[in-house]
Amino acid sequence: MSQAELADLFVGMGEPKFRAKQVYQWLWEKGVRSFEEMTNLSKTLREKLDQHFVINGIVADKIQHSVDGTIKSRFRLHDGHLVESVLIPVPAENRYTVCVSCQVGCSLTCTFCATGRMKRVRNLDAAEIYDQVVLVNQQSLEAYGHPLTNIVYMGMGEPLLAYNNVMDSIERITAPDGLNMSPRRITVSTAGIAKMIKKLADDEVRFNLALSLHAADDAKRNEIMPINEQNNLEALLESLTYFHRQTRNRISYEYIAFQNFNDSLEDAAQLAKLCRNFPVRINIIEYNPIDGAPFLKSTEHRIDDFAKYLRDQGIMVTVRRSRGRDIDAACGQLANKE
Repeated sequence: MSQAELADLFVGMGEPKFRAKQVYQWLWEKGVRSFEEMTNLSKTLREKLDQHFVINGIVADKIQHSVDGTIKSRFRLHDGHLVESVLIPVPAENRYTVCVSCQVGCSLTCTFCATGRMKRVRNLDAAEIYDQVVLVNQQSLEAYGHPLTNIVYMGMGEPLLAYNNVMDSIERITAPDGLNMSPRRITVSTAGIAKMIKKLADDEVRFNLALSLHAADDAKRNEIMPINEQNNLEALLESLTYFHRQTRNRISYEYIAFQNFNDSLEDAAQLAKLCRNFPVRINIIEYNPIDGAPFLKSTEHRIDDFAKYLRDQGIMVTVRRSRGRDIDAACGQLANKE
């Protein structure tokens, strides 16, 4: 409920209007998930709210700790479904990132992804996405004494197919009466839906955009990401160019390096051609293998050569080494176990 709706509710209950602001602060600024925690309300009012309303908070179902500091959480939703979040700490760079999910399962069936083997059940609502950020922020404070610095929508699901709920969650995360985080600290990652990328531009979003690219030609991309058959690289480049022109927001390419599939210097040359239309950062990612997938992670030597080729072309490149290898840190791995 909006704060205005809450105000009408409390007036109708014979309570002062300011109760709405108090409850709103408890829900969105302090992230409580029960009426009993709202201690500046009378016990009678808390009991009345508990009788007539419900807060569908998410609950930690399983938490895994990696030797490299990564923390993977499986959360159970109010209807019993499971989603995942990952805390990725990089203390040396003062960066503490949460990777959040936006759907239960996914409909895109990317061949390298564990989530792609789960059917899409439903979209998460904005509050369920928000709750992931709140709970993982608490983890970060407890484990590292530092709040989250970055949020990436790169967990289970395709954010642009849960568009309204993702946008509403970002609005609450960035609102002064929410978590008050800068939109520049948020990155939304998409497998590539051209018309929705243009909608982001038209909606004048302020967060960063990442394209899960993973192959620099249509033939290879079709092989691993079926969505490319309806959203080929030409269409995606046109939509990304439009997005950059409209917003001037940062765009990055996510590129998982698969051994002997997309990690040659010829692949790097193809990728460089896709970096001419607008400034782009390339994040080369070491693959976290999953059972039954026909891919292995590329060798460090091949990844380093690949990255050097791109840097020599004047392209900004970051190599993201694999995190959480000793736990189920690949997207969808832990939720798939149940």
